[in-house]
This record gives sequence, structure tokens and C-alpha cells, in this order.
Amino acid sequence: MLQKSDKLQGTKPFRLVKFFTFSSLVIMFTATIIISALNAHWVRNILLEKSEEYASLLVENLNHQIFSRFMLPVLVKHGEIKLRKKDQFLLMDKVIRSTLHSFNVEMVTLYDEHNIISYSYDQDKIGQKNAGGVHYEKAMKKEATSRLAQQGSFLELLFWFPQKTKIITFAPLKAEKQIIPALADQVLGVVEIVRDVSADYKKVFRLQVLVIGSCFIVMGILFFVLLFVVRHGEKIIERRAEERLKLEEKLSQAEHLSAIGEMTAGVSHEIRNPLGIIKSSAQLLKKKMVRLDAKSSIPDIIVEESARLDKIITDFLDVARPKSPDLRPCRVEDIIEKNIAYLTSQIEDNNFNIIKEISDDLPEVLADSTMLYQAFLNILINAFQSLKNNGCIIIRINYDSNNIVINFIDNGKGIPDKILKKIWTPFFTTKDTGTGLGLGIVKNMIEAHNGTISITNIKPAGANVEIILPV
Repeated sequence: MLQKSDKLQGTKPFRLVKFFTFSSLVIMFTATIIISALNAHWVRNILLEKSEEYASLLVENLNHQIFSRFMLPVLVKHGEIKLRKKDQFLLMDKVIRSTLHSFNVEMVTLYDEHNIISYSYDQDKIGQKNAGGVHYEKAMKKEATSRLAQQGSFLELLFWFPQKTKIITFAPLKAEKQIIPALADQVLGVVEIVRDVSADYKKVFRLQVLVIGSCFIVMGILFFVLLFVVRHGEKIIERRAEERLKLEEKLSQAEHLSAIGEMTAGVSHEIRNPLGIIKSSAQLLKKKMVRLDAKSSIPDIIVEESARLDKIITDFLDVARPKSPDLRPCRVEDIIEKNIAYLTSQIEDNNFNIIKEISDDLPEVLADSTMLYQAFLNILINAFQSLKNNGCIIIRINYDSNNIVINFIDNGKGIPDKILKKIWTPFFTTKDTGTGLGLGIVKNMIEAHNGTISITNIKPAGANVEIILPV
């Protein structure tokens, strides 16, 4: 006991030194990151401010040149402006390029009053609709805006050192009061100017790299000096960490084996009876075949029980090994329509009333349509089982705060509170047949899409299944 106590007392100084070592490193590293972030933010603001002033002069000059050298001559000569005509397009191109040839402008794009690109250095963009976005809308309200667009790898963007930095400016094109007083300050379109400022951006960041590099060198020297001092304490901590990891692995293995045991017990219990029926039916079938009894129902029994066995095994596998969704753009309302089409005969046979309350202009979601189809189908089938003839189900789909909210509301008898608390428990079921895994599978499918599912009772009778899927 004394020896162990001495060892513990001996490790305390090393632990204290190690604590201060890593605390100092963390503080210095954090300070470096904060300084770098503030520096990058400061540079970004300066570039934006200078760009807005510079772009304002460019736009004012360009506005004057376009109005005096292009619009007025074209209106006098042709009576209308149509950039689709080659001679007008070439004249516009000549005016813009001659005006901006010495100002280091990479791209110029003109939008008309309907947010359609009527001119661009990149002729493939001409004719595109609704390409201006929110910056176009602000420019149409006589508000000029600028933003930075950066390109590079993930690490380059993370540490604010992109390969390319461009400043994109949107500004209104206005009629000049001196030339046409009746149209003074009227917005005739929007101009987008793109300038490459990568060189300026990189020059400023070279100083930032020197600061960060110096901090890292100092931290590295401090780290290796103190590491030499606390090596003995580090070995003790590593040995205890290894022991803790071994204990955690054993605990995890025990939990895993327990789960496998429960799963195996459930599978064995559910498969034993179907296998016995299949075996005895096969033996009887062999005897009957001798007599060629064409009316025997034994083959039907084999098929029915085999199908049930396959369904049980599938359910177990879906719970034990949930599939990853194949995310593709799809529409929830289209999937619901397929479910209803599949269940048409069952709906008509029981005189069920399906009421659809689907909002207009629902956005697409990134989802696995096959998984959602199966999840919705299980929910609808469960609802049908709780309904009487002439029962009603309301399918309501809304868009709320970047989420698609789907509600399946039935007027059945609802779910008792005691059972409602257990419905997500594996193997729990109130039916004579089934594995009790259906709702668990549905929940796994919805959660695989980062969604949520909940079931509540409603008054005076019925249940509400609500699914929330992120757009």
C-alpha cells in the first residue's frame, strides 16, 4: 500500500507540469487562431470597402459610357434596343471593353429589368433567367452591394488563404438626368463587375503566415522541452489509459454479445414454428405426390409459411443492419401518391376515405425515395388496421422552417397510453402475428434522413403520426 501510495505521490508533480504544458499550448494556439481570424476579418473589410469605392467609380463611368455611346445612338438609329442583334451586341461589347480595358476587370454582366442576362463577357450566360439573386434585387432598389468570392481547397479556405479571391459588385444602371430629365435616376438594369484581387489578398496574408509560423515554432520548442521533463509521468498516464480502454472494450463487447443474444433468441423463436410447419408439410407433400392429389392445399401452406419466414428474417436484418439512404432529389407528395395507388384496392374494399391536404409549391428533399415509400406504406397499413369500414385518414403535408412536415391522421380507436410508451420497443407487438419490428424499422428509416417521427393520440379518437424531414 505504501509503495502504491509513493507512486501516486510521485506522479502528481508530472501531472501538474503536463497540465500547465498543454494548457499553455492550448492558450497560445487559441490566441494565434483568434489573431489570424481578426486579421482576416480586418483585411476582408478593407478589401470590401476599397472595392465598393473603386467599383462605384467604375460603374459611374460605365453607366455614362453605355448611356451616351450606346443607348442614345441605338435609340436614335433603330428606335429600340435589342442586344440579340449582332450589330448592337458588338457596339455594346466595344463600349464596355474600351471603358474597362485598363481597370483589371475579369467579368462584366448586364441584367435587364426582368432579371435576364442581356450581356456578358461569357456569352454562354446570355439569356439566363433569374441569375442575379438577392444582390440583383438590392441593385434594382438602387442599393449597390459587394461580396468576396474565394476558391481553394478545404484547408486553404479554413485558414483564410484561398488560391483566388474575387470581389463581385452589383450596382444599378441609371438614366442620366443631364441627358434625359424625364428618366432621371430611373433604374434601367443592373451591372455585375467581377475583379480578381488575389494578389492583394496574398500580400497581406504573407505577414499573417509569418505570425502564425513564429507562434508555432515557439510552441514547438516549448512542447519538446517540457515533454522531456514529463516523459515518465506520460508513460504512467498512457498505461492507465490503455487499461481503461481495455475495460471499455470488454464492456462494449459484453453489450454487443447481449444484443446479439437477444436478437438470436427472437430470431430462433420466430423461425422455429414456420420451419416446423414447412418440414411437416413437405413430408406430407411427398406422400401426397404419390397419389397425385391435385387439390391438396399443402403446397399453399409451404408457400405461405416460407413467405412469412422471409418477411421475419428481412425485418430482423433491417433492424440489425440499417441501410444507408441513397439520397437523391425527390418530392414527398409524389411518393404519397404511389402509396395510395398501391393501396387502392384495399381502400375501395373497406370504403376508406383518404383526404389529402398538401401545400402548394413544396420544395424537393434529398432522400431515398424507396425507403420513404416503405416507411409511409407501413404507416398507412397500420392506420388501416385500426380503422373500421368507412374510416377516414387525413394526409397533411406542409413546409415549415426548412422542414417538410407530414401528418397521417386517422379516426380509429387510437393507442392506449400504456402501449404508446412501448411502441418503439423492439419485438413489442399487440398483434397475433408479426415481429414487432415494423415501427422500429420505420423510425430507423426516418432518422437515417436526419428526420424525426412521433405518434400521439388525438381527441375524440384516433392517432396522429407526424414525420419531420429536413429540406
